[in-house]
Amino acid sequence: MTEQTPVKDKAATAVTLPDAQTVTSVRHYTDRLFAFRCTRPQSLRFRSGEFVMIGLMGDNGRPLLRAYSIASPSWDEELEFYSIKVPDGPLTSKLQHVQPGDQIILRPKPVGTLVHDALLPGKRLWMFSTGTGFAPFASLLRDPETWEKYDEVVITHTCREVAELTYGREIVEALRDDELIGELVEGKLKYYPTTTREESPKMGRITTLIESGEVFADLGIPPLDPAVDRAMVCGSLAFNLDIKALLEKAGLREGANSDPAEFVVEKAFVGDGV
Repeated sequence: MTEQTPVKDKAATAVTLPDAQTVTSVRHYTDRLFAFRCTRPQSLRFRSGEFVMIGLMGDNGRPLLRAYSIASPSWDEELEFYSIKVPDGPLTSKLQHVQPGDQIILRPKPVGTLVHDALLPGKRLWMFSTGTGFAPFASLLRDPETWEKYDEVVITHTCREVAELTYGREIVEALRDDELIGELVEGKLKYYPTTTREESPKMGRITTLIESGEVFADLGIPPLDPAVDRAMVCGSLAFNLDIKALLEKAGLREGANSDPAEFVVEKAFVGDGV
């Protein structure tokens, strides 16, 4: 069950924080996942797929910040973030309770490797994600550049339970009707959601499905080929390492902003301890 938190006026009680931005909407997807939007600094320029440091003021009066991928595309007038909830997490135990009108701290210095500039030109782009690792791809999927650069885009999203796929599924389903990129997306998108615990139409870890060749058979596309395929990876540390090993086994090389290649991995993923 999801809910949309209504906007309410907190102007009278808002406390001015350094680099403060105002929360404009909050949506809770499960008892572990939520997303929120906030105002965007006028001076902030970023490439879709990058992350920034956001957070709240800690109990000790010092900013408590963590790296969060910006889930909104670079053209959006607001910023969107997708987060887990950790009951004892120093940041998310508090961040999960934000409401419209509240303020968060945002350091406007975007960085990251999940950007088009870090990849050599290719024909097919794979986006491998688990959990809230979908966030940077929510940004990239809504950016026209993604669809102009590639003939085909494959987004895989693996979660434990079906409800945890909701955020990504809604983003994907809205693409074809998007006024900005709908026509660009037509015929290019392949969406491959899987679950590892709750029963669903497709179960299994994406790493297992790659190794067995099942994902390629399901999608009707050839196995990974460095001459054609490019990839972006965002998930837990273990997931990132496993996917990286499979990509390298297929002959793809890891790239960076300063040295573009066939795949990139985001190393600043927000894990379960935030």
